[in-house]
Amino acid sequence: MTTNNEGTKSRLGLATEVLNQEAAAIRRLATSLETDFTAFDHAVELVLGSVQGRVVVTGMGKAGLVGAKISATLASTGTPSLTLHPAEAVHGDLGRIRPDDVVLALSNSGETAEIRALIPPIRRIGAKIIAMTGGTTSSLAKHADCVLDIGAMDEACPLGLAPTASTSVMLALGDALAMVVQAERGFSREDFARFHPAGSLGRRLLRVGDVMRKDEELPLVASGMPLREALLQMSKTPGRPGAGLIVNDGGKLIGIFTDGDLRRLFEKDGHTVTDRLDAPINDSMGCGPKTVSQGDLVDEAVRILHDHHIDQVAVVDKDEQPIGLLDIQDLLDVRI
Repeated sequence: MTTNNEGTKSRLGLATEVLNQEAAAIRRLATSLETDFTAFDHAVELVLGSVQGRVVVTGMGKAGLVGAKISATLASTGTPSLTLHPAEAVHGDLGRIRPDDVVLALSNSGETAEIRALIPPIRRIGAKIIAMTGGTTSSLAKHADCVLDIGAMDEACPLGLAPTASTSVMLALGDALAMVVQAERGFSREDFARFHPAGSLGRRLLRVGDVMRKDEELPLVASGMPLREALLQMSKTPGRPGAGLIVNDGGKLIGIFTDGDLRRLFEKDGHTVTDRLDAPINDSMGCGPKTVSQGDLVDEAVRILHDHHIDQVAVVDKDEQPIGLLDIQDLLDVRI
C-alpha cells in the first residue's frame, strides 16, 4: 500500500479523473437531449402506451447489471418491469415477453451477440424495442423502434476497457426515463408508500391509522372534569399515554392536556396543589391542539411533531371528533 505523498496524489488524481470523466459524460448527454428530445420523448410514449404490458430490461455483462437497477427503479415508481438475461432468454425465458411489452435493450456497442440474437424472436412476439446504445448505426439500433443514443465515449478506465463512463451514462439515462414516466403517470407519495412497506422509508410512509393509539388506548377526558380525575383516567388508560384529549358534550376535540402541562402547572405560583387538582381540566388544557387524519402519512405527523416541538398529536375524523392519539413513543416503537 502506497503511503507517500506522491502515491496519495496519484490515487487522488485518478479517482477525481474518473469521477470528472463520468460526470462530463452525463453532462454531454443532458446537452444532447436539450438539442434533440425526439427519441427520448418517443421512448416515454412507448412505455406509457404499454398499458397492459411491462418493460422488460435486458443487457449483457455490466450493461445487464445497470439494466437490473433501471428495471427495479421502474417497478418501484409505478411501471411494471422485469429483467431478462439475454443468454437465458434464448433457452426458454423468451416466454416472459408478451406482445404488449416494451423491451429495453442495453448495449454500448449495439453488437453484443446475445442481444443481437434476441432481436428476431422479439420481433416475432410483437413487443416493441427501445435500444440504449452508443450510436444509431449498430445492428441493435437499426432494428429498434426507438434509439436512446448515449453517444461514443472514452471509458474512465486507465486501460480504456472496463465499462465505466458508458454504464454511468446508461444508469443516468435510465433514471431519467423512469422519473419522467413516473411524473407522467401522476405517481404520488401515497403510491410510493404502497410499493415500499419495509425499511425506514416505508415506515415513514405508513398511515397514521396504522400506528395510532385507539379504542381502549385512547385517553378521552370530558370537558369540566376535575384535573384530579382526569389524571387518574389518563393513568388507567392502557399504555399510559402522555396526554389526554378533552372533548365537549358533542364529542368534539376542544383541548389537550399533557404530562408537560402538568409539570408546568405545578411550577406556577399563586395556588395550592389542592386547588390545582380540584379545578376543571379546562383551566389547564392546551386549546387548539394540532391534529392529523388517520389517512395522513406518518411522515406528515412527524413533520408536525418536529415543527411544533410537541410529543403528541390528536387524530380526528371529519367531524373533529378524536379517534386516535399519536405519541412520539409510538414512532420510536416502529423505528421512525
